[in-house]
Amino acid sequence: ILIDINFKYTPYVFDAIYDLNYHISMKKIVYRKLAKDCTKFFLTTIFVISIIIWVLQAVNYLDFVIEDGHGFFVYFNYTLLSFPKILSRVYPFAIFLSFSTILLKYEYRNELVIFWNFGIKKIEFINFFIKFSFLFVFLSLLLNALIAPLTQDKARSFIRSSDLGFFESTLKPKKFIDIIKNLTIYFDEKDPNGVLKNIFLHDSTNINESQTTFAKIGLIEVRANKRMLVLYDGKTINNINGKISEFKFSKSDFNIAKFTSNTTSHQKTQENSTLDLIKCILISSNLKMNFQIKEGETINNCLIENLENIYKELYTRLIKPFYIIFLITISLLIILKSKTEISFNKSKIKIYSFGFFFIIFLESSAEFIGKSLIQNLFFSILPFLLIFIIYLYFLKTLKFKKI
Repeated sequence: ILIDINFKYTPYVFDAIYDLNYHISMKKIVYRKLAKDCTKFFLTTIFVISIIIWVLQAVNYLDFVIEDGHGFFVYFNYTLLSFPKILSRVYPFAIFLSFSTILLKYEYRNELVIFWNFGIKKIEFINFFIKFSFLFVFLSLLLNALIAPLTQDKARSFIRSSDLGFFESTLKPKKFIDIIKNLTIYFDEKDPNGVLKNIFLHDSTNINESQTTFAKIGLIEVRANKRMLVLYDGKTINNINGKISEFKFSKSDFNIAKFTSNTTSHQKTQENSTLDLIKCILISSNLKMNFQIKEGETINNCLIENLENIYKELYTRLIKPFYIIFLITISLLIILKSKTEISFNKSKIKIYSFGFFFIIFLESSAEFIGKSLIQNLFFSILPFLLIFIIYLYFLKTLKFKKI
């Protein structure tokens, strides 16, 4: 009897196991293909849009060469290092556009119907995409919290160390030139040999001191990689604490290298590292713990009056990336209706409108962050609250439709 039972039922057991393994294998293939298509479309979208914005922005950055006197090396590096920041700004839009477009494409090709007929449940489909979205959240955190601040600070360092390599190109006759910090230059004309005539210089580097120089002729020379303005036949008037003195000269060297451009060169809050911003918040809240500043160490921009900006920056870097999950779930609303339904086109327009309006809200949401702890706490948990609400909506809708 035992032998008969074994021979009678074993083939069916093996068939069931084979069917189950085949079903699981097919599901993996389906999900892998979906993930691959969404990722490829996302990478294409984000890089194409970012490159277009980067090229347009690069044209504006030519001001560093034309107006501020920086060299092409500074211009090239500053422009190149601005690319990660552009990527971080385009990221949410690219996510929503990519996932919604791929899902819509699958729906129009009847591929989603095949998935449902194959036995893939819509709630399983949604769960897969929510799990998959954590990969994009991680990438966004990496980009916002680490790469973008680092490259922005590196870009600013090129300006801080710039030697105004294109200073001569900024000199225009009969025009007051103040691109150099604390220095104003004026001259009547410039001949083909680069000789400046009837020069006026006003140096206001020190608060209580100023120096005004007049010269008939001036010529820019480079000595030991430093730019010098050699002046001939002129005089200098010094004003020190209200006391006036002057002296005449037949030749005088005016050191241009000691001056810097008017371009903002100090570190901005958005260029601080994420760790430094967290340290600043903990210290200002008397929660120093293991984040105490070493003796002699300072954190740039860590000021009481700048705390609001620090909160906004941390929100942008550490909280906004989690909205990626919500944006992907918005695109998943497409699967709730079939293209054969009359209301499909209307539903599609609503989903895209909701998604794009939410992206606009997301980009401006940092403005709601302030010094209020309760207000900041609410906006910190808002992405998770929205994910929970839309997931409940999926459960309710799918349960009602029994799919």
